[in-house]
Amino acid sequence: MKRILLFLLFFSGFFVFAQERDIAQDSLGPYRDFTFTELEESADIYYNRGDYQNSLRLNITLLKKALAEQNNYFIHQGYRNLGYDYLALRDTTLARESFQKATAYAKRTKNDTVAALTYMDLANLYSEIDSNNTKAFVYHDRSIEAFEQLKDSAGLADAHFNAIITALEAKNFQKAYYHILNARKLNEFKKHHFNHVGLDILTGEYYLAKENYVLADSYLQNAIAAAEEEQLPAEAESAYLALSKSLFAQDRFKEAYQARAKYATFLETNLRNINEANSETVSAKFQLSEYKKDVENAELKNQIQAEIVTNKSKLNTILIIVTACFLIVVIGLFVAFWKRKKLIGRLRTKNWEYLNAKKEAEKLALAKSNFFSTVSHELRTPLYGVIGLSTILLEDESLKNHEDDLKSLKFSADYLLALINDVLQLNKIDSKKLEEELSVFNVKRLVQTIVSSFEYMRLQNGNTILVSIGDNTPTSLRGYSVRLSQILMNLIGNACKFTENGEIHILVETVKKRQDSVTLLFQVKDTGIGIAEDKQESVFDEFSQVESQTYHQQGTGLGLPIVRKLLELSNSTIRLESELGVGSIFSFEIQYEIADISTAKEEPFHLDVQLLSGKSILVVEDNRINQIVTRKILEKNEMRCTLAENGQEGVTAVKQGDFDLVLMDINMPVMDGIEATKEIRKFNNSTPIIALTAVEVAEMRHEIYRAGMKDIIVKPYDVKKFNQTILKNLSASDGQNASLRAISS
Repeated sequence: MKRILLFLLFFSGFFVFAQERDIAQDSLGPYRDFTFTELEESADIYYNRGDYQNSLRLNITLLKKALAEQNNYFIHQGYRNLGYDYLALRDTTLARESFQKATAYAKRTKNDTVAALTYMDLANLYSEIDSNNTKAFVYHDRSIEAFEQLKDSAGLADAHFNAIITALEAKNFQKAYYHILNARKLNEFKKHHFNHVGLDILTGEYYLAKENYVLADSYLQNAIAAAEEEQLPAEAESAYLALSKSLFAQDRFKEAYQARAKYATFLETNLRNINEANSETVSAKFQLSEYKKDVENAELKNQIQAEIVTNKSKLNTILIIVTACFLIVVIGLFVAFWKRKKLIGRLRTKNWEYLNAKKEAEKLALAKSNFFSTVSHELRTPLYGVIGLSTILLEDESLKNHEDDLKSLKFSADYLLALINDVLQLNKIDSKKLEEELSVFNVKRLVQTIVSSFEYMRLQNGNTILVSIGDNTPTSLRGYSVRLSQILMNLIGNACKFTENGEIHILVETVKKRQDSVTLLFQVKDTGIGIAEDKQESVFDEFSQVESQTYHQQGTGLGLPIVRKLLELSNSTIRLESELGVGSIFSFEIQYEIADISTAKEEPFHLDVQLLSGKSILVVEDNRINQIVTRKILEKNEMRCTLAENGQEGVTAVKQGDFDLVLMDINMPVMDGIEATKEIRKFNNSTPIIALTAVEVAEMRHEIYRAGMKDIIVKPYDVKKFNQTILKNLSASDGQNASLRAISS
């Protein structure tokens, strides 16, 4: 019973649809038995003869038939033909609407020929409504390209023909001639194609515009003969109009008048046809709209009948699907809950492990920091003795025979000190303990000072160092000058080390300048051994060295990693260009504030070392070797030196004696330098106390100054800077500023 009911429902639905289709077929009237092709060809004949009224009727009939049978190709053709009818009737609004619908159905056909025709239709539409014809030419080109790919000579001829019309309207005669040549070549084998008349007219109009009246008259008269023979009033009208213009331009006024009269006759006929067609345009549009509603209603009824048949089956299917989905969701929630519980347990374990690992890492980091601080003091203290004694012995004239050995000794000590400083510098950067202060500095003097410190190495390797500072580089800058010095010293030292009998160029120039800031480009270029391309990335890794079988210098492999990390702190990067055996260029950019010249600090003064003669200096130092070194340096400049073994002895000595200055070591037994200074300041605030320390200054600076010390000397130290520091503090204490002579450092 159920199956019989379903069959009856289906049959009744089918019967309704068949009945609606028969009604639609009956509405086609006398054209009901015409095929699509017959309707389309008949409409084309009427259109070409200017009978737009009958063309409209046939195209609407074609569209009704196509809609009834849901034939997308001929629905497209029907709307397309209507578009051209409306263009001929000067109704661009309806034409645009028809072409848009034709384009929509063209996409459904998935037919390459239909797509090519759509491009051509859009080109013709935009030729009418777009004054500059830009879009029209774009679609003409697409249409021609599509027909070429399809190898459709007839379609290609039509595409070139339509492009000629647009080009002549745009007065683009070069483009028009190009399309004329192509169209005539393609029409040569289709003499009876209707476009051959129009093509002669367009060719005549082209030569008329070019003032070649002989050729213009020839093509136009051929077109007139063919148009009258084939009863093409629109073409005859256009040909007679162009011919009258050509004859008039040749001063053949009588013939021009006769051609103009013929033009007027055909114009009257064509206008009458257009008016008759226009009178039916609104009615035709209404009929088409009503018919489309009928078709849509029939489709809707058919869908309702089909839904009645399948409704119960769908309902059952939906219930099954919903039940299955519900079961899946329940199972999924249960599994998710179980997994979540296990995941939470694992996360708790991981968090506990992470916290323990974090605490352990913090302990290791603290231990590492303390280790490096201890190593700093323990290694620098003996190095102070080695470097100091070797410096003193080098100045002893009686030891000239051992000068080379002493230089080797000092070089080894200096090399070891540089390695220690590099390792400590990396440790401070990695542990984020690098403390720097912003300062105002002169970049030109800073670079020259750094270059002068490499004078010995420059002479040893036979190099020339050239410095170039851009003229537009500001005089005073504000930034991290110590950081810049460390970067340049590493790069220049690298260049000096791996270059022999060559040139080293240091360049500073402005790349971007604003009112209150400037970006400087620094370049260090050398003509040294260079770096192979496959090694250029690895040289910035810690403890990585450039390998060379022909070069005797070796480095610690820490200079360039330090440079890279210091530049990262300045939001910059190091760039390297190098060629093996040619040289290397290291460059980077850093932004600085432009400082007011009035705020810049005065340049340091060099002091007259003769002022040291006779000064009484107390040295509080527990290391015997360091005592000897310090005493010899002081006595060399004719100063009186008194020694104290620890801080307690130093306090007692200051109470009992009269000293011009105290050199106070920081780390000592019994009483360290910090505590000793605090005790001395309780009864003596005038005597300058200078700290001697092998510990990194940044780690103790604030504590040293709070204790009451005036300055700091880091061990091992440069003898020249050692003396200058003592002189500066003695002069400040005695008020002997008149003895200062200011020269550039």
